[in-house]
Amino acid sequence: MERPDWAPKEVDIEKASAARLYDYFLGGSYNFEVDRALGRQIEQAAPGVPEFAFLNRAYLRRAVRYMLSRGVDQFLDLGSGIPTAGNVHEVAQNINPDVRVVYVDNEPVAVAHADLLLEDNPNAVAIEADLADTAFVLGHDKTRGLLDFSRPIGLLAVAVLHFLPAGVDPNAVLAEYRRAMPAGSFFALSHLTHEVDSDQVDQIIRLYSRSQNPIISRGRDEITGLFTGFDLVEPGVVFTPLWHPESPEDVGEHPDRSGALVGVARKP
Repeated sequence: MERPDWAPKEVDIEKASAARLYDYFLGGSYNFEVDRALGRQIEQAAPGVPEFAFLNRAYLRRAVRYMLSRGVDQFLDLGSGIPTAGNVHEVAQNINPDVRVVYVDNEPVAVAHADLLLEDNPNAVAIEADLADTAFVLGHDKTRGLLDFSRPIGLLAVAVLHFLPAGVDPNAVLAEYRRAMPAGSFFALSHLTHEVDSDQVDQIIRLYSRSQNPIISRGRDEITGLFTGFDLVEPGVVFTPLWHPESPEDVGEHPDRSGALVGVARKP
Protein backbone atom coordinates (compact mmCIF):
# COMPACT_ATOMS: atom_id res chain seq x y z
CA MET A 1 0.00 0.00 0.00
CA GLU A 2 1.07 3.63 -0.50
CA ARG A 3 2.66 5.26 2.54
CA PRO A 4 0.71 8.31 3.79
CA ASP A 5 2.68 11.55 4.07
CA TRP A 6 2.20 11.63 7.85
CA ALA A 7 3.54 8.10 8.44
CA PRO A 8 7.15 7.94 9.74
CA LYS A 9 9.48 6.00 7.44
CA GLU A 10 10.21 3.34 10.05
CA VAL A 11 6.52 2.39 10.37
CA ASP A 12 5.55 -1.07 9.11
CA ILE A 13 2.50 -0.37 6.96
CA GLU A 14 2.17 -3.99 5.84
CA LYS A 15 1.20 -5.45 9.23
CA ALA A 16 -1.42 -4.19 11.69
CA SER A 17 -0.35 -2.79 15.06
CA ALA A 18 -2.22 -2.78 18.36
CA ALA A 19 -2.03 1.02 18.74
CA ARG A 20 -3.47 1.61 15.27
CA LEU A 21 -6.16 -1.05 15.78
CA TYR A 22 -7.20 0.69 19.00
CA ASP A 23 -7.33 3.98 17.11
CA TYR A 24 -9.55 2.30 14.50
CA PHE A 25 -11.94 0.90 17.14
CA LEU A 26 -12.21 4.36 18.71
CA GLY A 27 -13.06 5.91 15.35
CA GLY A 28 -9.68 7.58 14.81
CA SER A 29 -8.02 8.29 11.48
CA TYR A 30 -4.38 7.41 12.20
CA ASN A 31 -4.54 3.83 10.94
CA PHE A 32 -3.87 2.06 7.65
CA GLU A 33 -5.96 -0.23 5.47
CA VAL A 34 -4.10 -3.23 6.91
CA ASP A 35 -5.30 -2.18 10.37
CA ARG A 36 -8.87 -1.58 9.21
CA ALA A 37 -8.98 -4.94 7.42
CA LEU A 38 -7.89 -6.84 10.52
CA GLY A 39 -10.12 -4.62 12.66
CA ARG A 40 -13.16 -5.61 10.61
CA GLN A 41 -12.26 -9.29 11.03
CA ILE A 42 -11.94 -8.81 14.78
CA GLU A 43 -15.30 -7.00 14.94
CA GLN A 44 -16.96 -9.86 13.08
CA ALA A 45 -15.40 -12.61 15.19
CA ALA A 46 -15.61 -10.75 18.52
CA PRO A 47 -18.31 -8.05 18.32
CA GLY A 48 -17.54 -6.86 21.85
CA VAL A 49 -14.10 -5.47 20.97
CA PRO A 50 -15.18 -1.93 19.96
CA GLU A 51 -17.19 -1.71 23.19
CA PHE A 52 -14.09 -2.87 25.07
CA ALA A 53 -12.18 0.07 23.56
CA PHE A 54 -14.79 2.66 24.53
CA LEU A 55 -15.31 1.24 28.02
CA ASN A 56 -11.55 1.19 28.51
CA ARG A 57 -11.25 4.84 27.48
CA ALA A 58 -14.05 5.76 29.91
CA TYR A 59 -12.26 3.85 32.69
CA LEU A 60 -9.05 5.76 31.93
CA ARG A 61 -10.95 9.02 32.38
CA ARG A 62 -12.39 7.92 35.73
CA ALA A 63 -9.02 6.64 36.99
CA VAL A 64 -7.26 9.89 36.09
CA ARG A 65 -9.95 11.96 37.78
CA TYR A 66 -9.73 9.76 40.87
CA MET A 67 -5.98 10.29 41.10
CA LEU A 68 -6.40 14.03 40.62
CA SER A 69 -8.87 14.06 43.51
CA ARG A 70 -6.15 12.44 45.64
CA GLY A 71 -3.64 15.17 44.85
CA VAL A 72 -1.75 13.60 41.94
CA ASP A 73 -0.75 16.18 39.34
CA GLN A 74 1.75 14.24 37.20
CA PHE A 75 1.32 11.07 35.16
CA LEU A 76 3.44 8.47 33.40
CA ASP A 77 1.26 6.75 30.79
CA LEU A 78 2.75 3.47 29.55
CA GLY A 79 1.55 2.19 26.19
CA SER A 80 -0.46 5.35 25.69
CA GLY A 81 -1.37 4.64 22.07
CA ILE A 82 -2.34 7.17 19.42
CA PRO A 83 -3.72 10.35 21.00
CA THR A 84 -7.46 10.52 20.46
CA ALA A 85 -10.27 12.29 22.29
CA GLY A 86 -10.12 11.79 26.05
CA ASN A 87 -6.39 11.29 26.41
CA VAL A 88 -4.78 11.78 29.82
CA HIS A 89 -3.58 15.35 29.31
CA GLU A 90 -7.00 16.42 28.00
CA VAL A 91 -8.84 14.94 30.96
CA ALA A 92 -6.35 16.09 33.58
CA GLN A 93 -5.47 19.55 32.27
CA ASN A 94 -9.14 20.39 31.88
CA ILE A 95 -9.27 20.15 35.68
CA ASN A 96 -5.76 21.40 36.46
CA PRO A 97 -3.84 23.09 33.60
CA ASP A 98 -0.55 22.52 35.43
CA VAL A 99 -0.79 18.72 35.31
CA ARG A 100 2.24 17.12 33.65
CA VAL A 101 2.04 13.99 31.48
CA VAL A 102 4.68 11.77 29.91
CA TYR A 103 3.35 9.39 27.26
CA VAL A 104 5.29 6.24 26.35
CA ASP A 105 4.62 4.06 23.31
CA ASN A 106 6.66 1.90 20.94
CA GLU A 107 4.43 2.68 17.93
CA PRO A 108 6.09 5.42 15.83
CA VAL A 109 2.72 6.62 14.50
CA ALA A 110 1.49 7.14 18.07
CA VAL A 111 4.54 9.16 19.04
CA ALA A 112 4.63 11.17 15.79
CA HIS A 113 0.97 12.11 16.18
CA ALA A 114 1.49 12.91 19.87
CA ASP A 115 4.41 15.20 19.03
CA LEU A 116 2.18 17.17 16.65
CA LEU A 117 -0.69 17.30 19.10
CA LEU A 118 1.51 18.38 22.00
CA GLU A 119 3.65 20.87 20.10
CA ASP A 120 2.23 23.83 22.01
CA ASN A 121 1.75 22.02 25.31
CA PRO A 122 4.81 22.43 27.57
CA ASN A 123 3.37 20.09 30.20
CA ALA A 124 2.98 16.97 28.06
CA VAL A 125 5.54 15.00 26.04
CA ALA A 126 5.80 11.66 24.25
CA ILE A 127 8.64 9.14 24.22
CA GLU A 128 9.08 6.36 21.67
CA ALA A 129 10.13 3.41 23.81
CA ASP A 130 9.31 -0.12 24.85
CA LEU A 131 7.71 0.07 28.29
CA ALA A 132 9.67 -3.04 29.28
CA ASP A 133 12.89 -1.01 28.89
CA THR A 134 12.33 0.57 32.28
CA ALA A 135 15.79 2.10 32.62
CA PHE A 136 15.40 3.94 29.31
CA VAL A 137 11.89 5.19 30.12
CA LEU A 138 12.66 6.26 33.67
CA GLY A 139 16.00 7.80 32.80
CA HIS A 140 14.88 9.59 29.64
CA ASP A 141 15.57 13.32 29.53
CA LYS A 142 11.89 14.03 28.83
CA THR A 143 10.80 11.93 31.80
CA ARG A 144 13.26 13.48 34.21
CA GLY A 145 12.67 16.95 32.81
CA LEU A 146 8.92 16.87 33.33
CA LEU A 147 8.21 14.55 36.28
CA ASP A 148 9.31 15.14 39.87
CA PHE A 149 10.06 11.74 41.40
CA SER A 150 10.07 13.17 44.90
CA ARG A 151 6.30 13.71 44.63
CA PRO A 152 3.43 11.26 43.92
CA ILE A 153 3.02 10.12 40.34
CA GLY A 154 0.10 8.45 38.60
CA LEU A 155 1.39 5.38 36.75
CA LEU A 156 -0.95 4.15 34.02
CA ALA A 157 -0.80 0.80 32.20
CA VAL A 158 -4.19 0.77 30.53
CA ALA A 159 -4.86 -2.00 27.98
CA VAL A 160 -1.16 -2.57 27.36
CA LEU A 161 0.31 -5.27 29.63
CA HIS A 162 -1.49 -8.00 27.70
CA PHE A 163 0.73 -7.02 24.73
CA LEU A 164 4.02 -7.74 26.49
CA PRO A 165 5.80 -10.62 24.72
CA ALA A 166 5.45 -14.05 26.31
CA GLY A 167 9.05 -14.00 27.52
CA VAL A 168 8.64 -10.73 29.45
CA ASP A 169 7.44 -10.96 33.05
CA PRO A 170 5.01 -8.08 33.67
CA ASN A 171 5.56 -8.37 37.42
CA ALA A 172 9.29 -7.77 37.01
CA VAL A 173 8.66 -4.80 34.73
CA LEU A 174 6.16 -3.25 37.13
CA ALA A 175 8.51 -3.81 40.07
CA GLU A 176 11.03 -1.45 38.45
CA TYR A 177 8.42 1.26 37.97
CA ARG A 178 7.10 0.73 41.51
CA ARG A 179 10.57 1.20 42.98
CA ALA A 180 10.89 4.52 41.16
CA MET A 181 7.53 5.81 42.39
CA PRO A 182 7.47 7.70 45.71
CA ALA A 183 5.01 6.84 48.47
CA GLY A 184 1.55 8.18 47.75
CA SER A 185 1.78 7.38 44.05
CA PHE A 186 -1.06 5.56 42.31
CA PHE A 187 -1.13 2.78 39.73
CA ALA A 188 -3.98 1.98 37.35
CA LEU A 189 -4.26 -0.88 34.88
CA SER A 190 -6.74 -2.66 32.68
CA HIS A 191 -6.09 -6.10 31.22
CA LEU A 192 -7.85 -8.54 28.89
CA THR A 193 -9.14 -11.55 30.83
CA HIS A 194 -10.27 -15.01 29.83
CA GLU A 195 -12.72 -15.09 32.74
CA VAL A 196 -15.42 -13.98 30.31
CA ASP A 197 -16.86 -15.31 27.04
CA SER A 198 -13.96 -17.66 26.24
CA ASP A 199 -14.92 -18.00 22.57
CA GLN A 200 -14.60 -14.26 21.97
CA VAL A 201 -11.32 -14.09 23.87
CA ASP A 202 -9.95 -17.02 21.86
CA GLN A 203 -10.91 -15.23 18.64
CA ILE A 204 -9.26 -12.00 19.81
CA ILE A 205 -6.04 -13.85 20.65
CA ARG A 206 -6.10 -15.70 17.32
CA LEU A 207 -6.62 -12.58 15.22
CA TYR A 208 -4.18 -10.38 17.13
CA SER A 209 -1.53 -13.02 16.45
CA ARG A 210 -1.61 -11.72 12.86
CA SER A 211 -0.59 -8.25 14.03
CA GLN A 212 2.73 -6.90 15.26
CA ASN A 213 1.42 -7.28 18.81
CA PRO A 214 0.12 -10.72 19.82
CA ILE A 215 -2.07 -10.63 22.89
CA ILE A 216 -2.04 -12.65 26.11
CA SER A 217 -5.08 -12.88 28.39
CA ARG A 218 -4.81 -13.48 32.13
CA GLY A 219 -7.09 -14.59 34.94
CA ARG A 220 -8.22 -12.58 37.96
CA ASP A 221 -5.52 -13.91 40.28
CA GLU A 222 -2.75 -13.09 37.80
CA ILE A 223 -4.11 -9.61 37.18
CA THR A 224 -4.54 -8.96 40.90
CA GLY A 225 -0.92 -10.07 41.35
CA LEU A 226 0.20 -7.23 39.10
CA PHE A 227 -0.67 -4.86 41.95
CA THR A 228 1.94 -6.41 44.27
CA GLY A 229 3.48 -3.69 46.41
CA PHE A 230 0.46 -1.42 46.05
CA ASP A 231 -2.69 -1.19 48.16
CA LEU A 232 -5.80 -1.68 46.06
CA VAL A 233 -8.51 0.91 46.49
CA GLU A 234 -12.16 -0.06 46.55
CA PRO A 235 -13.76 -1.90 44.84
CA GLY A 236 -10.55 -3.82 44.04
CA VAL A 237 -10.09 -5.69 40.76
CA VAL A 238 -13.38 -5.65 38.87
CA PHE A 239 -14.79 -5.64 35.35
CA THR A 240 -14.32 -2.28 33.64
CA PRO A 241 -17.82 -0.77 34.10
CA LEU A 242 -17.85 -1.63 37.82
CA TRP A 243 -14.91 0.62 38.74
CA HIS A 244 -16.38 3.87 40.11
CA PRO A 245 -19.17 4.16 37.50
CA GLU A 246 -20.48 7.65 36.90
CA SER A 247 -24.06 6.37 36.91
CA PRO A 248 -25.85 3.01 37.45
CA GLU A 249 -26.75 3.00 33.76
CA ASP A 250 -23.06 2.86 32.86
CA VAL A 251 -22.72 -0.56 34.49
CA GLY A 252 -25.29 -2.35 32.35
CA GLU A 253 -26.65 -5.83 32.88
CA HIS A 254 -23.48 -7.66 31.84
CA PRO A 255 -20.36 -5.82 33.01
CA ASP A 256 -18.32 -8.96 32.34
CA ARG A 257 -18.82 -8.37 28.61
CA SER A 258 -16.32 -5.54 28.88
CA GLY A 259 -13.69 -8.24 28.45
CA ALA A 260 -11.26 -6.67 30.90
CA LEU A 261 -10.46 -6.46 34.58
CA VAL A 262 -9.29 -3.15 36.01
CA GLY A 263 -8.10 -1.64 39.25
CA VAL A 264 -6.38 1.31 40.89
CA ALA A 265 -3.94 1.06 43.78
CA ARG A 266 -1.81 3.31 45.96
CA LYS A 267 1.83 2.87 46.91
CA PRO A 268 2.07 3.01 50.72
